[in-house]
Amino acid sequence: MSILLDRYAGIVGNEVIDQLYQLTALLESIRVVHVNSTKQGGGVAEILNKLIPLKKELGINVSWEVIEGTQDFFKCTKNFHNALQGNNIKISKFLLQEYENVNRKNAERLSNTLNDADIVFIHDPQPVPLLESFPNRKGEWIWRCHIDVSHPSRTIWKYIKKYIKNYDASIFSIPAFSQILPHVQYLIPPSIDPLSEKNIELDKKEIETIASGFGIDTKRPTMLQVSRYDYFKDPVGVIKAYRLTKKFVPDLQLVLAGGEATDDPESQSVIDDVRETAGKDPDIHILLLPSDAHKSINALQRSSDIILQKSTREGFGLTVTEGMWKGKPIIGGDTGGIRIQVVNHQTGFLVRTPEGAALRTRYLLLHRDKLNEMGKKAKEFVKENFLLTRHLREYLTVMVSLLHAQKERIEL
Repeated sequence: MSILLDRYAGIVGNEVIDQLYQLTALLESIRVVHVNSTKQGGGVAEILNKLIPLKKELGINVSWEVIEGTQDFFKCTKNFHNALQGNNIKISKFLLQEYENVNRKNAERLSNTLNDADIVFIHDPQPVPLLESFPNRKGEWIWRCHIDVSHPSRTIWKYIKKYIKNYDASIFSIPAFSQILPHVQYLIPPSIDPLSEKNIELDKKEIETIASGFGIDTKRPTMLQVSRYDYFKDPVGVIKAYRLTKKFVPDLQLVLAGGEATDDPESQSVIDDVRETAGKDPDIHILLLPSDAHKSINALQRSSDIILQKSTREGFGLTVTEGMWKGKPIIGGDTGGIRIQVVNHQTGFLVRTPEGAALRTRYLLLHRDKLNEMGKKAKEFVKENFLLTRHLREYLTVMVSLLHAQKERIEL
């Protein structure tokens, strides 16, 4: 066992690592490629940054490719993202043509890599049309959907589906996101890496130093939301919840911490709206963090009393998982993957409105014994269900299933 895998064994146990090796033995000499639209920003890039090295550690020949796009391409794919999550959006023919052209150019650039791969994972809508350029491909192609497509815009879903239907399989995060498709579908929730800088233990002094460096008073109660600035994350709603709570907890502070993803042209307008809503309140801290500010996020999560993820739409919500791993109860939007992480009244509370978020925040701040009890349950729930080793095991199982063409597939 490698030093890295030995460290994971110290958290999840040797039996889990043994399972990974057993599955890898059935995948000897194969070539695996992951394709997405950015190396920085967002949960997909974060997962791949941890998953790829771990696959290599097991001896799998794996690579990660990022498609190159224009401003109009990313404008189009941002519209896809919003439309697939339920917004009624019309996308011009010009943008759709740019979307298709960019994928064709990337297919030419990645021709050798993708044509000869045994397994190709295509992440989210941005690179979906790549498949069309490889009619004589060698391997199995899997579309990995990370977003909530439970109620997509019919027009946009019809457009995207014409590409997706030709894949060999699809992977969704939770059952509610799956759609009717002519191929096998798998359910694999995302995960966090307990050994990453964002999730490792930090000593109390370091936590206080980092938090106070952002102007946060660690002796006062704090509510925190970590997410990129996106309307679906509802940061303005979080500010409203904070103001309602502050009427009862006058020394309360709010921290909104996040950054911009390189494939999201809409984030600046969200940041502008957040700043306008916050006004000059000295207890609202709006932090724009670089994509590698992992230790800062870790410290902010550990120093906070309440962690929110008040999304109105959410693919899975890895910031929820991260917060629970730090032993914090979560107040989360009643949507998407948050629902399978936040067990209502056990690991946190599910809410739909700023008023609901404020009510639950006030309750926990005034009942510290309940806050601590829910936090302990939250951490144990993540350990059992949402760590990287479980995620990898299920990916390996899908690969084994597809490559060995078993009559009875292993459905996850």
